[in-house]
Amino acid sequence: MPGRPTDSIPPPQREGGRPKADRVGARGEPSSQPPTRPRSARPPSPCGGGIRRQSTWLGRHGPFWLSLAAGMALWEIVGRNTSPAFMVPLSETLVRLWELARSGQLGMQFLDSAALFITGFAIALGVGMPAGLLLARVRALRVGLEPYIMMLYATPMVALIPFILSLMGFGFAPKVLVVFLFAVFPILYNTVEGARSIRPELIEVARSFRSGEWALWREVMLPYTLPFTMTGVRQAIGRGLVGMVAAEFFLSSTGLGALIMTASQNFDTGAVFAIILVIGLIGVALMRVGQAIENRFARWRV
Repeated sequence: MPGRPTDSIPPPQREGGRPKADRVGARGEPSSQPPTRPRSARPPSPCGGGIRRQSTWLGRHGPFWLSLAAGMALWEIVGRNTSPAFMVPLSETLVRLWELARSGQLGMQFLDSAALFITGFAIALGVGMPAGLLLARVRALRVGLEPYIMMLYATPMVALIPFILSLMGFGFAPKVLVVFLFAVFPILYNTVEGARSIRPELIEVARSFRSGEWALWREVMLPYTLPFTMTGVRQAIGRGLVGMVAAEFFLSSTGLGALIMTASQNFDTGAVFAIILVIGLIGVALMRVGQAIENRFARWRV
């Protein structure tokens, strides 16, 4: 209309020699042309993920393998510079271990020791865990028996072997008793402490839902005390192996302990170290199994 100022439409601005209207439509719709990528941007390298995974694996497992290699090298060096009557190198130990395994002597004695350890340890686990839960649940019983438990836990069980020998003689049963006494108290003590550490609020909540005594044990006490019990189990594995060897030293002519005694009497240092190496590897493997069981059934702690 005349007399009214006309709206001035500014020309399209230019960027890089091209108007914006070329990239954005008149109504604001985005253009079909793909945006230009800056020159500095590069696609990710396909090898980056593999490098990161490799560095993570090295950071997690590298110290273990480095420490293992250093220990083996130290054993080899010290063994070669020490009298064979006291220590032999790792290479000679492995050669002697292969000779014992090939002759069948190691396998036969290992089966005898395995039967002894499994029997004594199974009885210790079957007694220690329920007894620990019972002592934690019944205060009067715990107060009455706790001094005896602590005294036996602190007693060196090797000192009781002559008494067991005079009481029960030679045979499989006294050896099982020795392994049981070595292994039961760590399981019992850790189970008692785990059950005593249950928060009273958990018991009250279970009672409010009308949980009976058996449901309380199954749903509250067992899951809560399992990590503590497994800690005792890992401790009991080492003590049970010591009890197994000690029982075979004094009460038996078979097993890995008796094989160590025979080799030491014959000044066969390589065989002694080979059998000790086997016992140590068995202990480490059993502890790893216990750790895996704890991680499987006690994930709520993480």
